[in-house]
Amino acid sequence: MDERKKEGRYRRIYSQLEDLLKKSSDPLARMATICAVLHHKMDYFFWTGFYLLKDDALVVGPYQGPVACQVLEKNRGVCWSCVNRREPLIVPDVHQFPGHIACDARSQSEITIPVYNAAGDLVAVFDVDAREKDQFSNTDREHLEKILRLLYHDL
Repeated sequence: MDERKKEGRYRRIYSQLEDLLKKSSDPLARMATICAVLHHKMDYFFWTGFYLLKDDALVVGPYQGPVACQVLEKNRGVCWSCVNRREPLIVPDVHQFPGHIACDARSQSEITIPVYNAAGDLVAVFDVDAREKDQFSNTDREHLEKILRLLYHDL
């Protein structure tokens, strides 16, 4: 998808999510809603979901797409790299990423965004996979970060 089209779609999704997320302040309910909307509105999103940081483990949370890894091996793969670096990662080709965890062999590219609660604690990773290489850009990163700030924000 070209960057202009992405920009417009993300702006519309953000407005839709602002309205939808007013219905519940529960973070899990909001995560589920964000996953559902993004997964069905962004045609290149193959797997869309959250891995929750629980007791020093990344455990699958709300998601859309094929069956996920339930617990990610510690300090391995894109999601753990996102946690350890505390920054978003855009991976154009997951097969070139050291220690990549292949929950589904059809995944070719990936973006991960750290999720912080209202107190500023890292509580989860938002993870999106695509079936084709090089699907994610800074446009995705910027808009996904903005959307994820809605999780713990009073609307």
